[in-house]
Amino acid sequence: MDICAPEDISPPATPPNFNFNSSSSHSTPLPSQSKNSSNQNNRPSQRLRTSFTESTNLGSEFTFDEEQLSHLRQLKQSFQQLPAQQQQFLLYEIINSCDNSQLTYLNSLIAPRLKIDFLKELPIEISLHVLTFIDDPKTLARAATVSTLWNSLLKDEATWKSLCMKHQYRRRNSSICGGELLEPPSQRRNFSYREYFKRKYNIAAAWAHGGKVKVVEDGFGDGLVTSLQYDEKYIVVGCDNHRIEVFDTNTAEKVRTLEGHEGGVWALQFKGGEKHDPERILVTGGCDRDVRVWNLNTGELRHTLRGHNSTVRCLRMKDKRIAVTGSRDTTMRVWDIQRGALLHVLLGHQASVRCMEISGNIVVSGSYDSTARVWDLRTGRCLHVLAGHYTQIYAIAFDGHKVVTGSLDSNIRVWSAETGQCLATLHGHTSLVGQLQLSGSTLVSGGSDGCLRVWDLQHYECIQQISAHDNSVTCLQFDDRRMVSAGNDGRIKLWDIKQGRLIRNFTQPAKTVWKIQFTDTKAVVLMQRRRSANSDEGKTVMEVHDFDIGEIEDYSPNSVDMLIDT
Repeated sequence: MDICAPEDISPPATPPNFNFNSSSSHSTPLPSQSKNSSNQNNRPSQRLRTSFTESTNLGSEFTFDEEQLSHLRQLKQSFQQLPAQQQQFLLYEIINSCDNSQLTYLNSLIAPRLKIDFLKELPIEISLHVLTFIDDPKTLARAATVSTLWNSLLKDEATWKSLCMKHQYRRRNSSICGGELLEPPSQRRNFSYREYFKRKYNIAAAWAHGGKVKVVEDGFGDGLVTSLQYDEKYIVVGCDNHRIEVFDTNTAEKVRTLEGHEGGVWALQFKGGEKHDPERILVTGGCDRDVRVWNLNTGELRHTLRGHNSTVRCLRMKDKRIAVTGSRDTTMRVWDIQRGALLHVLLGHQASVRCMEISGNIVVSGSYDSTARVWDLRTGRCLHVLAGHYTQIYAIAFDGHKVVTGSLDSNIRVWSAETGQCLATLHGHTSLVGQLQLSGSTLVSGGSDGCLRVWDLQHYECIQQISAHDNSVTCLQFDDRRMVSAGNDGRIKLWDIKQGRLIRNFTQPAKTVWKIQFTDTKAVVLMQRRRSANSDEGKTVMEVHDFDIGEIEDYSPNSVDMLIDT
């Protein structure tokens, strides 16, 4: 007979079932029960007590003649007829009469019977509700190995849906990558919250400890990187050597080089690539003053748009039909990139247009003339001039309602796009504010003082101040979980945005970090590294970090193979 040792501390398991030789009832009344037989049969069948004399396993251990068996049955019957209080007294006297070996044997019989599988005893709805209070997936994974019943309970989708909600595992749109919000997971065919949670949890673990990295050291020539964008299929890199390099996002292998610009490429953006609209349209601009429109999927040049008199410094696409460019010639131009036609020339800035953002039919621009402007794309009319900074504006963020500008005067200003009124001035940086990102009510700024600041725009207060780098912050990006920053010190760092805590150094230090960009499952870093430890000569290197262990459809795990320790 398999029994649990007295020192057994394993999770509660269902008491073993015994094979009876007789069909007679063998349930033992609880001390508080009366001798009424109707009260003796209320426990589930798995809780029935076996008869000492009728257990098939014990029958071979003890040998009795018929007279002895008859006497033992009479004793048992007499015990069962006693009131509960007398039963307890008799048990007390018998136990006091036992030696150590008998007590040990008695304990080996009692201990397994006192272990109750509480989830099995409860109604299934209550058992599932109990499981929703467990927040730690490691605990759930271990619990699934306790028994077949627990394993089946932990395959219930409600438990994993609750865990997904607690961990806030949901698909997010990436405005930086130009991606579109995908269908909610629950609307997918054959969707499993359990498999979805497993994938998201392992991705988060890979972010914290490091994912798979592909390094591209050849393919850029002597070019320095000026611009970057990627989606799930293509990585597009603009360089100052007149070229645009296109790589495969999954393999990091070069797909093609787009040539045609006669000067450095300073700005680019592409749209498209959705399931219902797979064609991607890329717009590029640079030192040759031309704006070029490409079919990114094929590399075909669609249009060359001319009109600017100096370097195209920034550009934004509203969609695959409308694009806006800003130039050092102080003008902005609105283009119909489907037809290759100029729609509007936006005049007003008195110096180079340094940055811009689009939301709906409104475009906002920041200039070295120390002002920002709000424009109507449909009419080309300037709606507001946002004046207040003392020196050049280097960064701008816009969500359709608020305009945020960062300047060489070390201040950040928040404006109403509707009225043009300055809503707040955010002080704290001690040097140029050159990096801004706005998401919801959260603004993150990076300055030449090496600091990152996280701001709450509902109350216009700084909620995190991070001394991130020894020199200027050159790149930053955040989502609702993490933030990545890079500086002129050549270091790239991963932060917990809620706590302002450094998670890890993202990669080995570089000589210069050009660009960084990430989504939920990947990150792309472009930097310059020294060709050798003793050389100051640099080479451009791209790293593609992959944090996804595989698509959900790629595996069919069971409860015990959940990879959550890395």
